[in-house]
Amino acid sequence: MIKSMNIAWWVQRWAELHQDKTAIIFEEQTISYGDLCKRADSTSCWLQSIGIEKGDRVAVMLYNCPEFMDLFLACSRLGAIFVPINFRITALELDYFIKNSRPRLFIHGEDFSSVVNSLNLGSYLPPMVISVVGDKNDDSPVLNLNKETAKFDGQRVFLTRSLGPENPEESQVIMYTSGTTGKPKGAVLSHRKTFFNCLNADIFFELHFSDIMLIFLPLFHSGGLFIQAAPIFYKGATIVLHRNFDPLRVYKDIEKYRVTKFLGVPTVYKELLKVAPENRTDISSLKVCAGGGEKLTEDLIEKCTNAGLAFRQIMGQTETSILLWASEKDPLKKPGTVGRPVFHAEVSILDEQGKLAKPGETGEIVVRGSIMMKEYWQDPVKTEETIKNGYLHTGDLARMDEDGFFYLVGRAGDMYITGGENVYPAEVEKTLKTHPEIEEVAVVGIFDEKWGETGHAFVIKKPGSSLSENEVIAICQGKLAKYKWPQKVTFKTQFSRTSLGKIKKADLRDTF
Repeated sequence: MIKSMNIAWWVQRWAELHQDKTAIIFEEQTISYGDLCKRADSTSCWLQSIGIEKGDRVAVMLYNCPEFMDLFLACSRLGAIFVPINFRITALELDYFIKNSRPRLFIHGEDFSSVVNSLNLGSYLPPMVISVVGDKNDDSPVLNLNKETAKFDGQRVFLTRSLGPENPEESQVIMYTSGTTGKPKGAVLSHRKTFFNCLNADIFFELHFSDIMLIFLPLFHSGGLFIQAAPIFYKGATIVLHRNFDPLRVYKDIEKYRVTKFLGVPTVYKELLKVAPENRTDISSLKVCAGGGEKLTEDLIEKCTNAGLAFRQIMGQTETSILLWASEKDPLKKPGTVGRPVFHAEVSILDEQGKLAKPGETGEIVVRGSIMMKEYWQDPVKTEETIKNGYLHTGDLARMDEDGFFYLVGRAGDMYITGGENVYPAEVEKTLKTHPEIEEVAVVGIFDEKWGETGHAFVIKKPGSSLSENEVIAICQGKLAKYKWPQKVTFKTQFSRTSLGKIKKADLRDTF
């Protein structure tokens, strides 16, 4: 058993060495490493009491909260596979996640009861235990997580062979990312990957035992969980955890807790800049602000720098976490760069023949090494398409200069990023095509001042149709998370096409 690669072991060691050190601050609640270890123990004991074993999936749909961390640590300790689910999804999307991951246990926040209750989860096979976090009525048949784990307060986890990982390649997390075919893919991430991601984040953030990391990005994404939370637990530092993003509260807590580091997507920085100067607080404690998730403009970088929010850039994906990074000074020396490869990975650019691209040549970014995912859950075809000859193909097109700095050129696929969320047009197009009055549709991402990019749908209506723009957008209601909805609709009579009959989406983007 290699304990040193298990995040639950890191928390236990810090509890032994510095039990009173603050691990998490959440809504005025302070949780020490000693407390966090006990909470993880109680949660582990409860999981074992309901039959959770190594390899079982435990799905979680929660806002950022300490219970999310308790479950993540408990699953890591027992060798169960943690499945964080995006709480912004619809019932239809949740149905797919549950049926695909087939969890033994599903825990959700009381806030999401309406979405969850619209599905008859009790009839799903294989059967699963359902638990809720919140103040539900005692006569409800659904288990209350806090009350259940409290029964095991002070108890240590049973010493059985199920404790993991026995080897670092064992699966730790299934994190879903949208797929180009319209169906989300579950990236299977190992304990080994988490460990080396933490080593990369340690170098990037220049982490210290004394650091205070503010986390407001959702923990169901790689940015919040693997780039911020896990590395902080590795270093024995402190997390100030926000339930969600509130720009005024961010300023307030940076000053109150003397926050030293945080990570945000460009949309976050734009909202922080909108706060009137008189409502901003002292942010002199900040040492590193990191930005990633979307394309960063030179204008935004300059405005943030002038506001005391000079940030380092990162680029990555769910399947790998951080791939590339750039310091505060790099964009000044190399305008437009997304940085150089992280320390613990081999990141390269391959041309169309699969050979290493020369400086200045455009090709696809690929990666191999310890930060790669293992596979896509229950999807060997997509796994083989993505991992070829030992390389994980990212789908991002880029070129590299003589000094090793990467510059994004575009995406091999059509995926765009809105407010930090990946959207694959194929999924949106499939939904819109269900309407009987739509003949054909193409969705592309176009620039948006607030969100970075938003969806624009180009629609060919069937003869005689009187569909309006609002009616097209309304098709997505109840079928897709709202951030996936196109914000604009343009009606067309025909599309320009390639020789193979494919729609030239580049021509549609060029319109804007």
